[in-house]
Amino acid sequence: MELFPTASQTVGPFFHLGLTDPHSIAKIAGPNAKGERVKLICTVYDGEGKVVPDAMVEIWQADAGGKYNHPEDTQEKTADPDFGGFGRLSSDAQGVCVFETIKPGRVPSWTDVAQAPHLSISVFARGILKRLATRAYFAGDAANGEDPVLALVAEDRRDTLMAHRDGAEPDAWRFEVHLCGPRETVFFDV
Repeated sequence: MELFPTASQTVGPFFHLGLTDPHSIAKIAGPNAKGERVKLICTVYDGEGKVVPDAMVEIWQADAGGKYNHPEDTQEKTADPDFGGFGRLSSDAQGVCVFETIKPGRVPSWTDVAQAPHLSISVFARGILKRLATRAYFAGDAANGEDPVLALVAEDRRDTLMAHRDGAEPDAWRFEVHLCGPRETVFFDV
């Protein structure tokens, strides 16, 4: 008997139904969380530049002091009790989801230089077999130039990892995720 591989199944446009509403988390920072308030506006695009209205975006980040609210963060600092560190939303009809959080602090790296403030982002969408992992850095942050992870990315591709200030709102930052195509976001194999 000869065995043949079968086709893989991809995630359909329905997968976020059980993982978002009522399980959505848009407010990552509570009202008493320390740090600079940030509204992160994520927009997800497909390879043709059209919005993806049914993606799911997850964010994991450190608090303003650079401490993750997770037992594996063994730094001798106390995590901000009013900061959760995790968010999950589905994109709307315009491909957008909005998180209310704070700008994270610098976290340690495997080198002697701390990482620049960033948000770890996972994207799930139809046609994708596993999550796409990326990061959102803050454009213009002085620490970006010495971030060891950002240094691994080709200089001409680093802008795909930058959130940019939205001129309409002082605390708003826009981050675009392009799933493929000429403006594809840099994704990490983690």
